Amino acid sequence: MTFEQVKTEIIGGLLHEWQVRNRTATVPHTIEQLRSAGNVDNLKRLLVADAPPYRGRYPFLDTDLYKTLEGVAYEIGAGTAPDEAREFFDEVVELLARVQAEDGYLNSFFQDPACAKKPWEDLSWGHELYNLGHLIQAAVAAHRRMGDGRLLSVAVKFADLVVEKFGPGKEEAVCGHPEVEMALVELYRETGDRAYLVQAGLFVDRRGRGKLKHTIFPPEYFQDHLPFRELPTVTGHAVRMTYLAAGAADVYLETGDRSLFETLDRLWDDMVATKLYITGGLGSRHSDEAIGDRYELPSERAYAETCAAIATMQWAWRMFQATGGAKYLDVFEQVLFNAYAVGLSADGRAFFYDNPLQRRPDHEQRSGAETGGEMLRRSWFGCPCCPPNIVRWMAQLGDYVAAERDGALHIATYAGALIETDAIALTMETEYPWDGAVRIVVERASNEPYAIRLRVPAWARSATASVNGRPVEGAEDGWLTVERVWAAGDELRLNLPMPVRAHGSHPHLDATRGAVGVARGPLVYCVEQQDCPVSVDDLVLSRQQIVNANIAKPEVGTPGAVVLRVTGGVAPPPSAELYPELSAEQTAPGRTVPVTFVAHFLWGNRRPEAMRVWVRNA
Repeated sequence: MTFEQVKTEIIGGLLHEWQVRNRTATVPHTIEQLRSAGNVDNLKRLLVADAPPYRGRYPFLDTDLYKTLEGVAYEIGAGTAPDEAREFFDEVVELLARVQAEDGYLNSFFQDPACAKKPWEDLSWGHELYNLGHLIQAAVAAHRRMGDGRLLSVAVKFADLVVEKFGPGKEEAVCGHPEVEMALVELYRETGDRAYLVQAGLFVDRRGRGKLKHTIFPPEYFQDHLPFRELPTVTGHAVRMTYLAAGAADVYLETGDRSLFETLDRLWDDMVATKLYITGGLGSRHSDEAIGDRYELPSERAYAETCAAIATMQWAWRMFQATGGAKYLDVFEQVLFNAYAVGLSADGRAFFYDNPLQRRPDHEQRSGAETGGEMLRRSWFGCPCCPPNIVRWMAQLGDYVAAERDGALHIATYAGALIETDAIALTMETEYPWDGAVRIVVERASNEPYAIRLRVPAWARSATASVNGRPVEGAEDGWLTVERVWAAGDELRLNLPMPVRAHGSHPHLDATRGAVGVARGPLVYCVEQQDCPVSVDDLVLSRQQIVNANIAKPEVGTPGAVVLRVTGGVAPPPSAELYPELSAEQTAPGRTVPVTFVAHFLWGNRRPEAMRVWVRNA
């Protein structure tokens, strides 16, 4: 039996602050940028003669409208959308219905009469099916959250065209950018039409069989060098890989194809063991936005694209749904509070596309194709896939707080929240991730035994729990289960101790050998130059100095935030030579200095100075 989504509303704590920021700052900013960049005009121009040229470098810019529509649908459904969001939704949905071709095709780039390419001519780079995927996800969100079927009608018409063209016995093709696979499964769930599930399975299994034309990058970039079930490891473009895996996981959840699950589980374990950054970021190469080899995890050149963080969470959640395994949620949480959260500025109006774990003093933030570049986050990008992806994911975080299966409620993510199932209604209070105390109060319950399962993260070595003041035990495989006949007013408490931790890295991970990372709870910490009286490159920390850090509140900044104050050593002045001969004697650090570490997701909101997650280890 699969997990069922439960009714959840986030009402307090950091995730609530993020959602408020999303609807009040990020959504209006994103809509403004989409209008000024021409995404909306690209649709309008299809309705007039002698239209101006398509605006933008890429043929898939409609997807940024779709991702934003998905996020806006959540806000409208919750009654929290700003006025401009509702106006944007109605305007764009109406435009999409008007410009959609008679046969269902929809793409503002390829529908341009002046376009040099025809629809479906360039599946490797045209991204038409990728576009459809995001359209479907927006349409399903609008139908479920708003009760609005207008966009769903558009999506179904386009999806039916795809099934007709690429279905069983038809043209055996795939998209250069996976994404449509998980969307088609979601469309099957929403409509009951099994043709969409079949099509999703076909797209998963056709990849790696020579169906794509490979230009610019080799087949590995597209996960097209081997059939999916034969992949030895996650590889190629990080976002493509994780979207593909999430789609394959959806196919497994609906079909029970055991071979598919075994592939997914093997790929997941290999990724977590050899290819994830300590932040949960995925992707080490800028040249092709790719994952890289095992243990290829350079800090200053970490790509760790924000979209890859979201896709990794999508995959993680589906693996949890498939197994009930807490280990997948541990990675979900790791990514959520680090690799994903760092992609957005504190004011909600600027973004990181790539997310390095180190910034050198002379670094300039740029893609590599231009000279100069802004020093920190940008308000928008020429390929703006990450900002609207942040919008939609932030809006739907409530869907990832809890799930129900076999008469048990699984609390997956800790936040101030209202949680309701047919059997029980709860209020959860916590300042997580800054604090590990979680209080759950039963508001309504049936007269039947019911289990509440609390996730105990792997880093929480001595978690304790109680019901109405009486201790309970029994944590196993990452879950603490309390089953009883609940009554209104019952109080369940969980305490997850959060000592400061010092982390090393695998000996094969050359980039961080001899360095130490700092973490507390689910948060990875970093040091910015503003908070270090010496060069961050000369800071030296021992394990003992880290675990003895003083936990404190910052004078200004994010409400509830926790900083770590450490006494660190200062390395002797380095040799001027790039490769000096080593002495037989080891030189100990000289003087000590006070240093403040901040949560990594908060770095880059002040002056553009140096930053390090990994610090030299004494």
